[in-house]
Amino acid sequence: MSSGRRRPARTHRAGRSLATIRTVYTLLSILQVILAVLVIFLVLLHSGKDAGLSGAFGIGGGGSSFGGGSMVERNLDRATVFFSILFVLNTLVLLKI
Repeated sequence: MSSGRRRPARTHRAGRSLATIRTVYTLLSILQVILAVLVIFLVLLHSGKDAGLSGAFGIGGGGSSFGGGSMVERNLDRATVFFSILFVLNTLVLLKI
């Protein structure tokens, strides 16, 4: 029945194999979950009208041994924006696969 010829691997779009695409999709999906949890945690650390969770970790207080609350809050803002942008970019990449 078999003539000894190999069938080419199934491909998707630009010649990439389906197994490779599934692997990349799985890795990006795992990264998406990690980024989502991290962004949620960072948002909850921000102080709002109430102290929020940042008060529980000592971030929202006025004076601290870390050089003042404003510097810590600024770095928290930067981290939140950075990981939020990564989350959005990862979402767009997942939609294009």
